[in-house]
Amino acid sequence: MNFTIAMPEIFLLSTICLILLIDVMLREDCRMISYLLTQVALLATALLAYGAMDGDKTTGLNGMYVRDDLAGVLKISILLLTFGVFVYARKYLKDQNIWQSEFFLLGLFAVLGMLVMVSANHLLVVYLGLELLALSMYALVAFNRDDGRSSEAAMKYFVLGAVASGLLLYGISILYGLSGKLELPEVLAFVSAQNVLENIPLLFALVFIVAGIAFKFGAVPFHMWVPDVYQGAPTAVTMFLGSVPKLAALAMLLRVLAESMGTAQPGWGQLLLVFGLLSVLLGNFSAIAQFNLKRMLAYSTIAHMGFILLGALTGTTQGYSAALFYTITYAMMAAGGFAVLILLGRAGFEAETLDDLKGLNERNPWYAFMMMVFLFSMAGIPPTVGFYAKLSIIQAVMQAGYLWPAVFMVVMSVIGAYYYLRAIKMMYFDKPEENAPIKADLDFTVLISVNGVLMVLLGIFPSALMSICSAAMVASHL
Repeated sequence: MNFTIAMPEIFLLSTICLILLIDVMLREDCRMISYLLTQVALLATALLAYGAMDGDKTTGLNGMYVRDDLAGVLKISILLLTFGVFVYARKYLKDQNIWQSEFFLLGLFAVLGMLVMVSANHLLVVYLGLELLALSMYALVAFNRDDGRSSEAAMKYFVLGAVASGLLLYGISILYGLSGKLELPEVLAFVSAQNVLENIPLLFALVFIVAGIAFKFGAVPFHMWVPDVYQGAPTAVTMFLGSVPKLAALAMLLRVLAESMGTAQPGWGQLLLVFGLLSVLLGNFSAIAQFNLKRMLAYSTIAHMGFILLGALTGTTQGYSAALFYTITYAMMAAGGFAVLILLGRAGFEAETLDDLKGLNERNPWYAFMMMVFLFSMAGIPPTVGFYAKLSIIQAVMQAGYLWPAVFMVVMSVIGAYYYLRAIKMMYFDKPEENAPIKADLDFTVLISVNGVLMVLLGIFPSALMSICSAAMVASHL
């Protein structure tokens, strides 16, 4: 059984149960204790995940769970990013008078689901982690019960998410009917013995599985939920949804497609090519037409997810490493961008339109500079990390022989820079519509400053993080 390989997850689940028990006994004015315990739990779990990284690939729980360096890198990234998101979210929850411990507990359950997905070595364990993540996110999107838009967004997300889960489960059932196996190594052995392009039932299974994965990325044509949910959900939830779960989606893609069906790349690679190119195209052009900042960032997310899918379609270690690098850095820049939106809000007011950015430089030059760094990084402008992330994806795509998709990605990156530069122009050259001071606690200010500085440092010195991503892929035999 080897339970020790699941020690981070066991520890996190135990801590969640403990925080639930403690929270019941706390008075309303002592909710800060639950928040602090949550943050300690995240850091302690990250230390456990780091301590488990030994360069070997180990399985346990009857072969249903795996521990390797890829799982370690993804888990540490998920836990540290969630720590940062919770720091940002605290200001928003207090400003909007929805300071409840349930936000952090639901977030911890979502993180637990992501950690399970990352280490899954069995298709049903993948699905178990996915559902734990999804159910927690449905509740978080509807967290502000007094806001009709929040409830509407949660219903849309729930209905479409149920359809996507059904598609994924149907694909898994077809695969099980064909192979009689659900363990990822045994699925690989079965798929390796097939001529994928001539096995029609296997192609059907691939289509349904890729559709389920594409929904979690928010890739075209499974993107319908993204703009509505981003706009309707509370900004703190949008920040969490738009950053951390993307790492879990990449883990699902790497485990289910790259690891267990790597030899079927001619089949699923074509689907990822189409979904990736459509996402880059529709995401960038739709973002240009948006004046709601949360919807603009939603379409921007769709375009970025297209880049990640195009990196993964190559089926090469370089492509997978570039996709992992891109996902980690994108999650950081997305969290920082939404954090500035939280800064611009105040009690009873949410900043969510482009007009709310006007004159930010006059109101607070440092926060305006941070937002400019995040937007530059999203646009892929040097010397920010977004430039290197896009460059590494394009290089991997070109070396895999996909020349015209690489050219298309470059053109779309140039077009997509327009709506980011429009937002920067509003911050620096327009007069502010609101002169209220921008206030934030010290931990918020320090974290957003570190976040912004990292965007530049990782852009100038990307080799440190890229070498970690490459080493994780090599150690996982991808």
